[in-house]
Amino acid sequence: MKTKKLYFTVLLSMALLAISCGKKEPQQAAQAPPVAIPVTNVGTTALTGHKEYPANIEGVINSDVRAKTSGYIQKVLVDEGEKVKKGQVLFQLETQALSEDAGAAKARVDVAQVEVDKLIPLVEKNIISPVQLETAKANLAQAKANYSSVSANIGYATIRSQVNGFVGTINFREGALISPNDARPLTTVSDIAQVYAFFSLNESEYFDFLQNSEGKNLEEKLNNLSEVNLLLANGSLYSEKGKIQTTSGQINQNTGTVSFRAVFDNPNQLLTNGNSGKLQIPTQYENDIVIPQQATFEQQGNIMLFKIEADNKVAAHMIKVKDDVDNLYVVESGLEKGDKIAVSGIGKLRSGMTITPQEVPYQEVLKPIETLFKN
Repeated sequence: MKTKKLYFTVLLSMALLAISCGKKEPQQAAQAPPVAIPVTNVGTTALTGHKEYPANIEGVINSDVRAKTSGYIQKVLVDEGEKVKKGQVLFQLETQALSEDAGAAKARVDVAQVEVDKLIPLVEKNIISPVQLETAKANLAQAKANYSSVSANIGYATIRSQVNGFVGTINFREGALISPNDARPLTTVSDIAQVYAFFSLNESEYFDFLQNSEGKNLEEKLNNLSEVNLLLANGSLYSEKGKIQTTSGQINQNTGTVSFRAVFDNPNQLLTNGNSGKLQIPTQYENDIVIPQQATFEQQGNIMLFKIEADNKVAAHMIKVKDDVDNLYVVESGLEKGDKIAVSGIGKLRSGMTITPQEVPYQEVLKPIETLFKN
């Protein structure tokens, strides 16, 4: 009897345990709220962009100083970087040998003159033929020409500047033997009151310039161009504005480019012959859609962004960009005024996600990235 009672008790306990396990209440999984993302309604704005081109700087006037006669340099009378005036003596050549040549040439003139003077009365008295006198006169003329040439060489030994400007690199020093056939000039004197900036456009950029610039012909198009900036080699902006003056108008077959020339005033002589920099040509955008670059991402070489659609769901869209200015994109296609886009937190998003939009004024998102959102 006790055995049956104990057996019944065990069965009852097992049944209650099974019921207890079966009645375990299901727990509802906690659902996270949609992620909060800054968004804005796209608008339009005016913007100035700059296209940059490497540029080489040269003085408006670059006068190579060369010898007109051969000789040894006796004195170098200027130093590199020195400001000189037109007519100022730069180099003095050794003239001893030239002076000796001049003395000999003068002696030959005197001898020829004596011969002519001796023959004149003999011809007048018909003692000798006039042909002899004419021959003597020809010899005198030749002697005078030789003397003039040697005398000129003495003058050429004093080498002067042909322009006002600044002395460049001096390629020859005292004791050097120079001649008119030397490949390198003695130095170059550059007038840098104004400087030229030479730069090039490739063929595609040149046709864009021709098609998009105002004017009926090339001259008018150049005259209508805005002033340009010069970015110096250290990254600073040159204080003076420049003007594009001319272009070759021809494609260089070796480089595939067209050369242009801009001119800049240089009142403080900050720029000099041989400097380099970057020419900045401004491009004005009026009423264009502009968005921050941080609102975009790349996918297979395409520029994408997330539009906010119905029920606050996001969808990836491709856009086409026609220029980038600082941290901004100027949009050519793919967006319309009034479209709502995500402007931050792009890495958190996937197409079809639902978000909690945080509205940000359009002009606010166009400010520099550093001040766009603060923690």
